[in-house]
Amino acid sequence: MRQFLRTSFGMSLLATLLLAMMAAGEPLAHTYWNVVFKNMHRSAPSSTVLLTVDDQPNLTSAGLADLLERLRRRMPSRVLIDAPVPVGESPAGDAALAQTVRSYGSDISFIARSDTVDNLSADAFVLPARQIVGNAEVLVSAWRGNFLLYAVSAPYAITIDGRKYNTVSTALAGVRTGTEGDYYPDFRIDPSTIPRLPSKALVAGDAGASSLTGRTVIVTGVSKAPSVLYFGHSYTSAAALDIAGAEGLKAPFSVSLGPRLGSLPIFALVVLLTWLGSRAAGWRKAAAYVAAVGAAIVLPLILRLEGVVFAPDTAMMFMGIYGTLRLWQKRARRIQLTSASGLPNLLALANNPIPVGSDVVVAVVARYEEILATLPHDLHGECARQIARRIAAGSGTETIHQGDGGHFAWAEEARPLEMQLDHLEGLRALFAAPLLIGTHTFDTNIHFGLDRNEGLDTPTRVNSALATANEALANGRAIELFEASRLAEAPWELSLHARIEEGLRNGDIWLAFQPQWDLVGNRICGAEALIRWNHPTRGPIAPDAFILQAERAGRIDALTYWVLDQAITAALALNARGPRFQMSINLSAQMVDKPDLVGNFAEIVRRRQIDPSLLTVEITETSSVRNRPAGCQNLSRLRELGFRLSIDDFGTGEASLAYLADLPSDELKIDRRFIDRMATNPRDNAIVANTIALAHALGQKVVAEGIENAETLCMLRAMGCDLAQGYLLGRPENYANLEQTYAASLKGVARQV
Repeated sequence: MRQFLRTSFGMSLLATLLLAMMAAGEPLAHTYWNVVFKNMHRSAPSSTVLLTVDDQPNLTSAGLADLLERLRRRMPSRVLIDAPVPVGESPAGDAALAQTVRSYGSDISFIARSDTVDNLSADAFVLPARQIVGNAEVLVSAWRGNFLLYAVSAPYAITIDGRKYNTVSTALAGVRTGTEGDYYPDFRIDPSTIPRLPSKALVAGDAGASSLTGRTVIVTGVSKAPSVLYFGHSYTSAAALDIAGAEGLKAPFSVSLGPRLGSLPIFALVVLLTWLGSRAAGWRKAAAYVAAVGAAIVLPLILRLEGVVFAPDTAMMFMGIYGTLRLWQKRARRIQLTSASGLPNLLALANNPIPVGSDVVVAVVARYEEILATLPHDLHGECARQIARRIAAGSGTETIHQGDGGHFAWAEEARPLEMQLDHLEGLRALFAAPLLIGTHTFDTNIHFGLDRNEGLDTPTRVNSALATANEALANGRAIELFEASRLAEAPWELSLHARIEEGLRNGDIWLAFQPQWDLVGNRICGAEALIRWNHPTRGPIAPDAFILQAERAGRIDALTYWVLDQAITAALALNARGPRFQMSINLSAQMVDKPDLVGNFAEIVRRRQIDPSLLTVEITETSSVRNRPAGCQNLSRLRELGFRLSIDDFGTGEASLAYLADLPSDELKIDRRFIDRMATNPRDNAIVANTIALAHALGQKVVAEGIENAETLCMLRAMGCDLAQGYLLGRPENYANLEQTYAASLKGVARQV
């Protein structure tokens, strides 16, 4: 037993039981249900209407009798009086009210409420006067609460002076079984959706009063009635809670073991799953832990929707304690112990000062996790030790530190840079021979990260070498050198996303438009939308600098959709002023294969009510697309929606003949490097001419970009090029200037070129 209690499972179980005995889980249960019902809503049933008498603060018995008589003419199915019943002020009014109540027969009831939550004693209720009520049924409303006095549950009936009174919710739900125990409201009911009608509207005969026919009507004074704390909505009227209680009674089941025992079933299940996970390995361990978390967090909600109420607090406490202990133990092992191979870990290297005149080197073995996956677990340590022995033999360093994911680090004497690089290349050659681990043979490929910045502290140097080793692996390079200057830019790059959002908010990031000219009509016919950033302290930032970082951080989506939305605004305005104006935007290769791309583009154009054919999507370098078939399918779907597709930078990189075969494009943009030299280089001239001819043969338009002199423009016009773009015709400009330029071209006063 003592050994069991030393395990994380045993300690968690004991701590949870002790806390449960002290009711320490009640705040957890309260928070859980409050969060759940704050995010889950459904409308109240239309079958119950609140007829509010707040607009008649001095309602007399005669006035109430008149109101009930008018209400009876609207033929409700049932009436519940939840407002104070005035009696004794006027004998004639009292008699009229009693007569009206009798005329309802069994279709009218009166409600007596407890003044506070958790007060179910007989003296908490003020029963209506018997001379008014007569034989009408009297219902009661009282709720049990939690430690914060939020209403939680209610009994089916309450005994007052030896007589049982049914509760309002049971009457609304039609439950008349005299069931023992408690029922639980459906807190998904949004109190604001309960139908309400002011009594004056009934008196005035407004059309809305017809909605009372065939419904249950609760006559209530909402402002004077007691209010209760309602999960997900804070304070609300007690009548709303009664309606939520009735909806809870309509669930398929009504099962609860109470606030104490109600947590045991879920707790027992979570303990069992966690115990199975602690004894399993691999995917079975992960599956058991995921199931335990699901049982603690999701299962109580699923069961409650079916009417089975189990508290989640004890199970959640256990999972929280167990998870914390496991993380603490795992961290303690990493800090205090060596790795599984017996090698010291990277933390041991970072915590010790590095001798003066030493470099920090981190080696990473490619596909190390795959190597381990093919080996029996008992050979994992041997694999790491063999790698460390080769590194030690080649580097002349006795102590090699092992990190996760195939990382090995050490400090060695610094050499001149060229000598150090040659030395690491020689060390890399040692791994040309395969590793022999038991009966397994593995080819290995190793990459190095090198830090030579002696002025930095040891942890920073280790992390720097680690980062550059990962870069070397990702880029397929043998060695990467960490430069100290990168540290100065690191805070900027690591906070780039937040800075981009700030730039969008304050206007530092804006959209420029470079005009595109129709060479036949000799006018502006479109523009390419280009993002720009004028930072208040760093000045203009080149697009490539922040777009590349946004792509690496996976944040390019927000920028692209912002550009699309801004470009649509400009396109709509310019198309309203003259002939067709085509707007082009660039699509990052990081987004081409995303499943939500087409849906988001379609939603934006639908919301902005623009013809998609007025928008051209420019694509380049799909080689970096992870799922190229999915990317091609997305582009085809965009074209089916009406968007025009343009192959950007045609003739460079991957933007070549393969694009014409794979993509259903409408336009080619010839890269500027061919346009720049076509006037002086016959080969480039021939490439441009034949590209134009090929595009026209395939039914596509041609855009020449980067035009900077009149001679080049004349040659392109003679070749039959359709559209032109470049500094000669117009630099990227803000929308106001584009609008002026466009207006001038329409009037024929633009510069003739």
